[in-house]
Amino acid sequence: MTIVQAIKKPNEPFVFNEKRILLKEPLVLVFGNRYMLESEHIYAEVKDLFPNSHIVFGTTSGEIIDDSVLEGTVVLTAIEFKKSSVVIKRSNINDFKNNDYKLGESLMAEFPKENLKHLFIISEGSSVNGSALINGLEKVKNTGISLSGGLCGDDGRFERTLASYNENPKEGEIIAIGFYGETLEITSSNYGGWTPFGPERIITKSEGNVLFELDGKPALDLYKTYLGEKANELPKSALLYPLSVRIEEDSEPLVRTILNIDNDKNTMILAGDVPEGSKVQLMMSSVDDIVSGAIHAAELAMKGRENNPELALLISCIGRKLVMDQRTEEEIEEVKSVIGNDTFISGFYSYGEMAPFSGQQECKLHNQTMTLTLFSE
Repeated sequence: MTIVQAIKKPNEPFVFNEKRILLKEPLVLVFGNRYMLESEHIYAEVKDLFPNSHIVFGTTSGEIIDDSVLEGTVVLTAIEFKKSSVVIKRSNINDFKNNDYKLGESLMAEFPKENLKHLFIISEGSSVNGSALINGLEKVKNTGISLSGGLCGDDGRFERTLASYNENPKEGEIIAIGFYGETLEITSSNYGGWTPFGPERIITKSEGNVLFELDGKPALDLYKTYLGEKANELPKSALLYPLSVRIEEDSEPLVRTILNIDNDKNTMILAGDVPEGSKVQLMMSSVDDIVSGAIHAAELAMKGRENNPELALLISCIGRKLVMDQRTEEEIEEVKSVIGNDTFISGFYSYGEMAPFSGQQECKLHNQTMTLTLFSE
């Protein structure tokens, strides 16, 4: 595959990392700051650079390109496949009356299944129930098709996220990119690096991704008690203390980030489902733990690969970025050291990550993880 990359800063044109190569019909991934992607000219600008292309946009909580983490920019990665092809479908949560499970089912059903290797999802991140979306996709997905992706971000504002396919970015969009080809090798993985602490509690009342009660007490009140003064900074401060959710006794725990709170109803809205009866603990992390988690995620993605990756799409969580602060680039640098210096890297910091656990086929929604999807032809 042939890959070119570019960066756009405010009020400036795209600047390519090397001389721009003419690509015939590339997949163009454009990840950027929400304010910049709200420009009415952004689609036309990219289309002018790549007239015959598939252009996918998504807003971020930080942009990843090579081994750098940027803020307030737009990063562009254009990929021309030599032996493979892509099919892209889109849908909007408003068309399904916020039934994200049905949306996932419908979206997956649109893809021809022959030679489909992988589905990569760029989803709106403000109001979607990511786990319900994945469950819908998984219901009609063939066993041999892998799935990964992430939820768009909006820095730490949590106001609105945007995505689109071949049009200006807008709210509520779910974009699915299907990768086809016998010679494609695609692997994905995730890992966190967060540690549970404090008492384990039982979810006694919830509905989908809305959490009402823990141990029969209002969950939001209990959570605010743990946060102390940081409760005044909710929902942003919740990114530093996500929840570990164990749905079944022998299952892998899932990390859930609080996307928003409802003080009037005394509830917490999480990025994915939190079923009643699940066991919950608070989590915390350190810079070193997060870096170690990123290294392990990269090692898992490389495990068993026959070919070195040519492209790596990295989706990491905004919560990790907040903990890392000035050292955020360290996790990207360590990932690059594992996957190789010749691999093109792109991606973004998100409100949620999609990938299977190591050794498993079924995709899950994660928070606070580093997720990699590696491609080669």
